[in-house]
Amino acid sequence: MTEPVLSVRGVHVRYRAGGREVRAVDGVDLDVQPGEVLALVGESGCGKTSLIRSVIGLEPLAEGTVTCSGVTVTRSAGRLKQLRRLAQMIFQDPTGALNPRHTVFRAVAEGVKIHKLPGDVRDIVAEALSRAGLRPPERFIERYPHELSGGQRQRVLIAGAIALGPRVLLADEPVASLDASIRGEILALMRGLVDDEGIAIVAVTHDLGLAWNIADRIAVMYLGRVVEIGPTEEVLTNPQHPYTRALLSVVPEVEHMEQTILTGEPPDPARIPTGCRFHPRCPVVASGEAERLGILAQCTGDDVALTERAPAHSAACHASG
Repeated sequence: MTEPVLSVRGVHVRYRAGGREVRAVDGVDLDVQPGEVLALVGESGCGKTSLIRSVIGLEPLAEGTVTCSGVTVTRSAGRLKQLRRLAQMIFQDPTGALNPRHTVFRAVAEGVKIHKLPGDVRDIVAEALSRAGLRPPERFIERYPHELSGGQRQRVLIAGAIALGPRVLLADEPVASLDASIRGEILALMRGLVDDEGIAIVAVTHDLGLAWNIADRIAVMYLGRVVEIGPTEEVLTNPQHPYTRALLSVVPEVEHMEQTILTGEPPDPARIPTGCRFHPRCPVVASGEAERLGILAQCTGDDVALTERAPAHSAACHASG
């Protein structure tokens, strides 16, 4: 196993909302290898976006460390600048992320100028646009965002990120705002960057079908924690956590799996329950199976850590231990 390009250790992200402390990320360990796609999946509010934002210092760490290619996240402006060249963010909404008054050239060149990359800026921008699928770049370089389609705007964001030569791309729902006809093209572009150039990608998504198409590994998050992680095929064909099974049960590509309707209140990161944090909505508890197995007290009273269930496949569940 090579040295991870991104290492997350004991990360906690907290903030105040309405007088309450919200534990958005509540103790996460992750390694991402060069040239792999790791998909972070889970419902809205599970901490996926807060986690990747903490990687580049957009969310301050309450505890833990994040290291990318040997550079550790700190509050130092110089260190953050160094890290943000190594790890680049691709935001969900390209329309909101691009300044409507800036041309494509200016949008892509901004990071190049901030980081003072050697070489001609126009050449660097043109090459990045070509790699992002906007060819010939001369057709796009002087256009404004409103003159582009949604897919083209997303490609501009990707070009701005890869122009800096990053080791990791942090993609927050990268195709959620795009038409279905364009999503495959953008996913193929991102997969090509991984396979051809060795860039690693951490992709946030609530769509397990998307993760199935692009990811090498999947990490399933619930209430600020990773509750299952492993190779994509293993996680999606042999899920070990009841939350993963519930998410999978509504994916059209998954056959022969009975649909699971989760009961109880949606997760609230300001009110994390005792025991397994999934137990108030867990079908194993609700069905009485946990009681029959003699683990109900553990489910409701004992926190549970990730434990390996198969090679490189771990889950945090008392029932699947």
